[in-house]
Amino acid sequence: MQIFPRSSNNIARASLVIVAVVVAGLGWGLWELERTPYVTNAGVRRPQPVPFSHQHHVTGLGIDCRYCHTSVEQSSFAGIPPTKTCMNCHSQIWTNAALLEPVRESFRSGKSIEWSRVNQVPNFVYFNHSIHINKGVGCNTCHGPIDKMPLVYQAESLQMEFCLNCHRATEKYLRPREQVFNMRYEPPAHNPLHENDVVFNGHSYDDQIELGNAIKEQYKVRSVRDITSCNTCHR
Repeated sequence: MQIFPRSSNNIARASLVIVAVVVAGLGWGLWELERTPYVTNAGVRRPQPVPFSHQHHVTGLGIDCRYCHTSVEQSSFAGIPPTKTCMNCHSQIWTNAALLEPVRESFRSGKSIEWSRVNQVPNFVYFNHSIHINKGVGCNTCHGPIDKMPLVYQAESLQMEFCLNCHRATEKYLRPREQVFNMRYEPPAHNPLHENDVVFNGHSYDDQIELGNAIKEQYKVRSVRDITSCNTCHR
């Protein structure tokens, strides 16, 4: 005697398909959610005790990154400038501006300003600024158009995927060391008029891949296998 109707087989198959679709949909949704600003904080402007504008100081006044971030070429950490660095200028200009009172109070008291960190990788990730700078990675490769930011935000996801995209093809991103802090630098592109060529080691390059490979050799950039191994970043 048949207990279930014949249609039960079709219902069972349809149920399995629906379950598979729902599980796959949830997995895809979580995969996409992991890459949104809700998780990565990319594009999020954090409130700061003083509304410091990189746009004003870098683009407007032409201050070099290294004037404030003094250790970026020698240390793993770019460095947060002490209040004295701010007061080198602001003891002479904008001396009574209300928005700079936290800076003046910090200088008087000797208590550091508690800035909110914007660009941050997880604690289990080792990142060294000096290595990247000395191998020809420009500031805006990771930090985006920071010279145009009235308030700093994290430009990239800074997730493992972002780092590996560069480590797997470093020739796409490298530039001469003297151009690392040039926020207006443009990589070379094939151009019959040679309007955007980059000179490196006495040679003119009109193609980024050729330039990148020359830089890799000159600056002794490690192999793709080395810089994509787990213990390069996870120590």
